[in-house]
Amino acid sequence: MGGGQRPETLAIVLGDQLDEASAALRGLVPGRDVVLMMEVAGESRHVPSHVQRTVLFLSAMRHFAADLRGRGLRVEYVTLDEPDNTGTLAGEIERAVRKLRPRRVRCVRPGEWRVLAMVMESCERAGVGAEIVEDEHFFTTPDEFAAWAQGRRGLTMEFFYREQRRKTGYLMQGRGAAAKPEGGVWNLDAENRESFGRDGPSPMPPAPPRFEPDAITREVMACVERVLPDLPGRLEPDAGFSWPVTRAQALKALQAFVRERLTGFGPYEDAMWSTSPATYHSVLSPLLNLKLLNPRECCEAAIAAYRAGKVPLQSAEAFVRQLIGWREFIRGVYWLEGPEYARRNGLGSHGRLPEFYWTGQTDMNCLRQCVGQVLDTSYTHHIQRLMVLGNFALLAGVHPKAISDWFLGLYADGVDWVTLPNTLGMVMHADARADAPKGVTGVVGTKPYAASGKYIDRMSDYCRGCRYDPGERHGPEACPFTVLYWDFLIRHRETLRANQRMAMILKNVDRMTRETVVQIGIDADLLRRRLGVTPGGEGSRADGKRRGGDSNS
Repeated sequence: MGGGQRPETLAIVLGDQLDEASAALRGLVPGRDVVLMMEVAGESRHVPSHVQRTVLFLSAMRHFAADLRGRGLRVEYVTLDEPDNTGTLAGEIERAVRKLRPRRVRCVRPGEWRVLAMVMESCERAGVGAEIVEDEHFFTTPDEFAAWAQGRRGLTMEFFYREQRRKTGYLMQGRGAAAKPEGGVWNLDAENRESFGRDGPSPMPPAPPRFEPDAITREVMACVERVLPDLPGRLEPDAGFSWPVTRAQALKALQAFVRERLTGFGPYEDAMWSTSPATYHSVLSPLLNLKLLNPRECCEAAIAAYRAGKVPLQSAEAFVRQLIGWREFIRGVYWLEGPEYARRNGLGSHGRLPEFYWTGQTDMNCLRQCVGQVLDTSYTHHIQRLMVLGNFALLAGVHPKAISDWFLGLYADGVDWVTLPNTLGMVMHADARADAPKGVTGVVGTKPYAASGKYIDRMSDYCRGCRYDPGERHGPEACPFTVLYWDFLIRHRETLRANQRMAMILKNVDRMTRETVVQIGIDADLLRRRLGVTPGGEGSRADGKRRGGDSNS
């Protein structure tokens, strides 16, 4: 870490804050102020981080640092393999403060309670004040969301989304109180649930553009393999790293999505197909979460394509809803609920995460396909996450924090503010407040997103290559999803009775014979033991931190 005159401001830029218009950088004076960027092993190890996720973060950081230097700013950059690297953000912040003796430290609000506390405490220990500024990348601040949420019996994303539409003017006709939603309806989600049918997508959706690693990325890859050789996931030779790592590449990825795949995004948002991993999805979430893209420019590009007659309203609205509705809502929940949120376990699930989440080695074809895709690319789209990978964890009774940490570490877009509420709330239905009134069973989701193998069969081609029958709920040919689905409803039926959205399906459970209920329970228990979900089962293993696909590690 170099010397030089004492800076007025030391601006910390974290790995998910690569925003060229960041408030942390505003007003910095070349030659007087300093930017601090840090690569630390601890951030890839506090949960096991996919090797491609780690390479993406570090390569994007190094490219961003080069851009800042090109703007004349002094950047103190700590590399992963620097001999004096302490391995933690706290250690590097304290080391930089003591070395540089800045009059103040400035940092944009981190994307994690843990990191926010780390920044504040390390500055206090080093004897300097920390100024935390709001992240202007987002449309809504945590305080604004808290004001919106105050006094509400429950938080409903749809109502929040409508206010966001009015606030931004996106896809609105008219102005002010007289403004109406484009097309006369706020939400076209009912038109976003088509499957590809038995023959699959025709024509096949174009794959997202690939970006070959440049010299900086190759240096990062070598460094990560050397310093962090035990990270899960695949990098070479099974899968090549092709993520955008610069602002220019991120813009090309956005343009390609709007031009080539946005048209089909609306109708086929929930569809899955084994030979088209991304289908019509944008695959822009990692770039948004790193702040290489701004959600405003993404929304405006989609709306411009709609106005030009190039994409239908159902696709433009679906994409805008994900950005100004769901993404902002989830972040608001994260900051509203506080650090205690991560400890919630509303359904009392305590099972272990099965071994196949780290290896992809399972005879369930849908899970083999989806886990394999994660290991190869550090990505799947949201229905694969919710209705395959997450759904199985929910039905099997995996501890919500175990699957949340897996999503956080294994996905290229994993940042705590987005991963935790999506997993704890949407996937695992585990985030109910202790004082929630009867009938309000979760903060994020109004019902569990539980489904049997029949849903996966309807929305994908996965079941065709599988030995299990999604229509059977007990016996040797029964799909594990179907067995565990009915067992889930049986085990939690008294808890779920207060939820009006579950009333109809629970009537099917009530009509079951005692013999059927007992047999489903026996089959489900055997499944959980065989998969190692139940402690002491055949697949149990304490340490999942290893390179995916290596069954001998």
